[in-house]
Amino acid sequence: MKAMLLSTPGTRLQLVEVPRPTPGAEQILIEVRACGVCRTDLHVLDGDLPRPRLPLVLGHEIVGVVVEKGALVRGFALGQRVGVPWLGRTCGHCRYCAGGAENLCDTAEFTGYTLDGGYAEFALADQHYCFSLPDEYADAEAAPLLCAGLIGYRSLVATASARRLGIYGFGAAAHIIAQVARWQGREVFAFTKPGDTDGQDFARQLGAAWAGGADQAPPQPMDAAILFAPAGELVPQALRHTVKGGTVVCAGIHMSNIPEFPYALLWGERSVRSVANLTRRDGEEFFTIAARAGVRTTVETFPLESANEALQQLRIGQVRGAAVLIPGGAAAAGQKL
Repeated sequence: MKAMLLSTPGTRLQLVEVPRPTPGAEQILIEVRACGVCRTDLHVLDGDLPRPRLPLVLGHEIVGVVVEKGALVRGFALGQRVGVPWLGRTCGHCRYCAGGAENLCDTAEFTGYTLDGGYAEFALADQHYCFSLPDEYADAEAAPLLCAGLIGYRSLVATASARRLGIYGFGAAAHIIAQVARWQGREVFAFTKPGDTDGQDFARQLGAAWAGGADQAPPQPMDAAILFAPAGELVPQALRHTVKGGTVVCAGIHMSNIPEFPYALLWGERSVRSVANLTRRDGEEFFTIAARAGVRTTVETFPLESANEALQQLRIGQVRGAAVLIPGGAAAAGQKL
C-alpha cells in the first residue's frame, strides 16, 4: 500500500510502498477514505512532541470502511464505515482509566504518534477505540470531527455554562465548536491573527457576534475563553479580558512558553487549565450533538501524495476550516467542500 512516511522529525514525509498490515484479534483493517490534517501532526513532524514511533505514518482523523477484522472483533462489520481518533489504546486499569479519565492514562497510545495513522491507503485500529459516524457527513466532512471536533467539544465542556465565549485561533476546531456554541445559545467572540480579515469574515459567517485580531479587546468581557492557537502569549491576553471566576482553556497538545504576567490577571478566582487528549465518552456525546446542532465542516481536500503541501498550508494559515487527505487520487489539491 502507499503511505506518507515520517522517518526523522524535521524532515518531509516520503511517499513509500509498505506492506498492507494484518489485523490482530481485536483489530480492524480500514481502507482509508479520508484523513484530516491536524496541527498535532505538525507538532509530531517538527519534533515538538517527544519519542514518536519511527518510522511513522501520521494522521489521527481517519474515516474509512472495514475491509478485514480480527477473530475477536464484534463491534464492527465488514463494509461498515468507521472513524478512528487520536486515542488509540489505554491500559484500562490504572487510576485514571478506572476513574473515568482514560485520556490521562500514563501508558496510552495515540494514532499517528505511537501507532501508525491514516496518511496511507489502509490503517489498523483497535475495535474498542473506533466510532460509528453520523450518516449526515460525507467522508471528507466527517474527518475533522474526529479530533478538531472532539478536542473542541472537550474544551467547550470545560468552559461550563459560560455565556460569552472567546475563541483564539479560528481554524479547524474553532470553526466546528463555534457552531456548537451558537446552537447552545452562547455568544462567540472570535480572535484570529492580526490582519486576518478572511478568517474574521469566516468566523462571522459561522455566527460569531464579533471577530477581530488576537491583539484586540472584545466588545464585552468574556466568561471563558478557549485557546486553539498554540501561542503561550495569548494566555495573559485572554485572562485580561475574562471576568472574575472565568476560565481560560488551553486546548492544544503543545504550546509555546507562557510569559510572566501579573498575578492581578489571575486573581478574582480566574483559572487557567489545559485539555489533554479525549475519552471515548467525549466521542459518543459529541457525535450526537454535532448532528443535532447541524454542524457542517468546511474542508479543503488534497491527494495523499500532497500531504506535505497540506501540512505547509496549515502551517502558514492558508486553510479555511480543515485540510483533509484523500487516498487514491480521488481529490484535486485544494478542492473546497
